[in-house]
Amino acid sequence: MSAPSSGMRLRALASLLAFALVTPAAALGADAGAAGEFRLGADVRALIEHARQHSPAYAADRADADAARERIEPAGALPDPRFELELMDFTNTMNGRSASVLPGQVGETRYRVVQPLPGWGKRELAVDAAEAQARRAAAMRDAGWAERVVAIEAAWLRYYAADRELVLARDALVLLQELETLALARYRLGLLPQQGVLRAQREISEQRMTLLTREQARRGAVAMLNGLLARAPDAPLASPAEPAALPDALDAAALFERARARSPEVLSAAQGVDVARAERARTYRERQPDFSVGLTYNRPDEGRPSWDLMIEVTIPLQQGSRRAREREAELMLTAAEARREASADAAAGQLGAAWARYAGGRDGLGLLRDSLLPQVVATRDAARAALVGGQADFDSVLEAERQLIAVRERLLQAEIETRLALSEIEKLSGEAK
Repeated sequence: MSAPSSGMRLRALASLLAFALVTPAAALGADAGAAGEFRLGADVRALIEHARQHSPAYAADRADADAARERIEPAGALPDPRFELELMDFTNTMNGRSASVLPGQVGETRYRVVQPLPGWGKRELAVDAAEAQARRAAAMRDAGWAERVVAIEAAWLRYYAADRELVLARDALVLLQELETLALARYRLGLLPQQGVLRAQREISEQRMTLLTREQARRGAVAMLNGLLARAPDAPLASPAEPAALPDALDAAALFERARARSPEVLSAAQGVDVARAERARTYRERQPDFSVGLTYNRPDEGRPSWDLMIEVTIPLQQGSRRAREREAELMLTAAEARREASADAAAGQLGAAWARYAGGRDGLGLLRDSLLPQVVATRDAARAALVGGQADFDSVLEAERQLIAVRERLLQAEIETRLALSEIEKLSGEAK
């Protein structure tokens, strides 16, 4: 065999270099994708975008809205024409031949094409009705998405609360273990009875049970959140980051005005009014007749062929049923308008309740964070210092630690309730995206 040429050697070397460069890059890209997937859960907005792309329920709503939009074009189209074949005297009685069903072998063959024509303006009204239906389907899709956004935010907040409660439980266990160490040291010095040590150990056992409960609650919150994201129940989620700070102030009057006009349910009901109006207009237009135009080619067995032109007009004779349909259309419009007003009133009422929860939660958070928590921390520190100086008993220190744990949990729950109320306010005011 001949030695490879220099050109072949250069191409082989280039291939090896390309493989060496591409393979680490591909591996790095795969690792980055895996890291991005693992980061899912830290930020609620990333979860919402994930649901927007992968939620089967939202995909179904989008498909329904797209299907309604596709009905607009055929709504204004003409009906398909009809073709008719008529065999005159197929028994051939007039010419004495045997019967036949073949065109051209009967007394006369007629070929007719008929085009139905809706009355003036009916096609335009059908398009208007289809467009109103498409807008209502889009509004229903947006309303459903707003509900899912609120559900995801609520599930993420519960996941955040479960994660932080688990952290608080671990911190509380560490504090109690420090107290146990202190109790053992004082017990060895004869400064604390054995009951104090046993009390500390019992508190540690109870805290370990609480820690187990918190871990189970966190797994349940992960499963619930993954269910909303169309993921496996045990799919990993990153630890939740701190949510954005609560807004300093909200304009209550503007919020109530937006809720009555821009709430997803109100917008959907308003589109229902447009649909009812379009259907009413179509119903009243049915008083006018429809038409058909036909063209016939006559081919006799003997003689010359000829052409016929036919115009057909429907007679709107059934006035009783037509008036009943018109009354139905009027009542449907009345119901749609009442439904829109009811939706606006319901949105305002729900916003009032959410506003009360949010305002109360903000006030409670301020008291807990700025007043009660520092006081409890100072009490705990003073109890510990008194215990070291022999001026307080061990039960006082345990009680102070228990109060600190309880206040931290109350602070977390107050924050979660306030944020849930804010999420509801955003949905009702049409700001949930």
